[in-house]
Amino acid sequence: MEKKGPYYLTTAIAYTSGRPHIGNTYEIILSDAIARYKRAEGYDVYFQTGTDEHGIKIEQKAKEAGISPQEFVDQVAGQIKSNWDLMNVSYDYFVRTTNKDHEKIVQKVFKKLYEQGDIYKGEYEGWYCTPCESFWTESQLVDGCCPDCGRKVEKAKEEAYFFNMQKYAPRLIKYIEEHPDFIQPESRRNEMLNNFLRPGLQDLCVSRTSFTWGIPVDFDPKHVIYVWIDALFNYITTLGYDPYLKEQPEKFKKFWPGTHIIGKDILRFHTIYWPIFLMALDLPLPKKVFGHPWLLIGDDKMSKSKGNVIYAEDLVDAFGVDAVRYYCLHEMPFAQDGTITWPLIIERINSDLANILGNLVSRSIAMSNKYFDGQITNPGVSEPVDQELIDLAESTLAKVTEKMDDFHVGDALDEIFTLLRRTNKYIDQTEPWVLAKDPEKKDRLATVLYNLLESIRFSGVLLSSFLPETSEKILDALQTQQRDFDSLAKFGQLETNHAVIKKMQPLFARIDEKKFFAQKAKPKKAEEPKIDVDDFAKVELKVGTIVSCEKHPKADRLLVEQIDLGDETRQIVSGIAKYYQPEDLVGKQVVVVTNLKPVKLRGVESNGMILCAADKKHLSIVSVDQPMPNGTKIS
Repeated sequence: MEKKGPYYLTTAIAYTSGRPHIGNTYEIILSDAIARYKRAEGYDVYFQTGTDEHGIKIEQKAKEAGISPQEFVDQVAGQIKSNWDLMNVSYDYFVRTTNKDHEKIVQKVFKKLYEQGDIYKGEYEGWYCTPCESFWTESQLVDGCCPDCGRKVEKAKEEAYFFNMQKYAPRLIKYIEEHPDFIQPESRRNEMLNNFLRPGLQDLCVSRTSFTWGIPVDFDPKHVIYVWIDALFNYITTLGYDPYLKEQPEKFKKFWPGTHIIGKDILRFHTIYWPIFLMALDLPLPKKVFGHPWLLIGDDKMSKSKGNVIYAEDLVDAFGVDAVRYYCLHEMPFAQDGTITWPLIIERINSDLANILGNLVSRSIAMSNKYFDGQITNPGVSEPVDQELIDLAESTLAKVTEKMDDFHVGDALDEIFTLLRRTNKYIDQTEPWVLAKDPEKKDRLATVLYNLLESIRFSGVLLSSFLPETSEKILDALQTQQRDFDSLAKFGQLETNHAVIKKMQPLFARIDEKKFFAQKAKPKKAEEPKIDVDDFAKVELKVGTIVSCEKHPKADRLLVEQIDLGDETRQIVSGIAKYYQPEDLVGKQVVVVTNLKPVKLRGVESNGMILCAADKKHLSIVSVDQPMPNGTKIS
């Protein structure tokens, strides 16, 4: 594959206020498909995602949870990263805005902008939306609420630093007008120009004093740097950018400017604030900012308060990773919001993945095994019907690439499925089962099957960016090494004189919708609450030896043990008399919980607990597998 140079792609960084739902996850799936496709084209791709971890909302949530903000964001960032990994996302770097290197550069950027007069100190009074972390004027409110999220706002006044937006606004307007592809889709470009830039920008509040969970302004520590300078600069801090360096590092020079894939709700920050910050630092603007639409539940935006949230983990448990990826990539329009529901996913899996794709692959592999013991040959006995399939296969890569260049990912998938549908039609046209009945048609049958398998290989290679696991299964079934885009230049690259896989497991099974929802409606076993390492560390476990044991004087089911813990002997009362005689326990080493509060059981004090494993019929004392000194701590 010809090398085509560097390509830097980023998602917006996910805010660590809670667990991501499928609407949040859509963006990372979309970006991954683009990154994978660019790699397949020969670009040196650097794909970055990550988490935005500062702000008053996180400070409040951490307080509610009874933990520090850092502990809170560590947990949520881990959850988000795990979610991205679950979806088979091929990111190159996962940035966190609590990274010390990022924080240091953000402080330098703030100081540089202040020194050159772009940032000044003032006082802000306005309506503040905590979830959006945004100030609004009275005229910007919609029915007295935040114009972005519709939630209630609060009157706020505080000392703050401001960025002089008007200084750069005319220059940005001119840039957007002269670069029509800078903001995509076009409707978003017009929105930014007509609703925000041309009416006039207010200076932007870029620091806060009402909370502390943020990056401090190093020359005025009572201020923390506001989220949009902090979060937006992640795109270049991770490339090594430093505003005080005369010569930027090679990684920055190689990959910047990049392309941003973001949600339409944060388009203003990425196409107005971010470019103006870059202009102030005399840096190139991003190549493109694509504001993707939302994935809705019916007609509503997903919301935990509405109870209409679907999580990627639940969808993957039900349908598998590639089925979820396919639905998200195929069903989202380029410029309008898409819809996701459980029945719609099932419908799409059955019609596209199980029928058009899965059935085609399994039928073709089965026929190759049935008629030729899996051996692939190409005698070249062609008929006119073959050429239409060959021409379509050879033209599909260019069509898919054209769609992917404009981020029309759903349309790109349609081009691949057009080839799959045409391949299914080819089976109906050539009727291999009829050819198999005539010994004189054996070479024609072999040619038809070769064309089928080669067309499937084309589709398998093209699907690698969208459904990577499925693509690999298809190409593995064909036992082919021809897996890159160069192999799609000409039909006929599938190797001959080797065999396909003997038994092909279905790529996607059809789903019985009634059975699925009946099973889904069954109550699930309650999940046991999870603890972290800090919780476990609160429990003190030690090895001890039972030196004496007797029956409780007032309770037949209780035994009273004296246990040597090295530096002391403890009395412990245990409800194990049904399973052990006192004499059986003397001399036995056991594991003891030693930091329980003392309790009295039927008048006898107990100072700890022996660990046991039990089911409905049996009980067994937990011990160590070799002698240990009494008092040894267990961790």
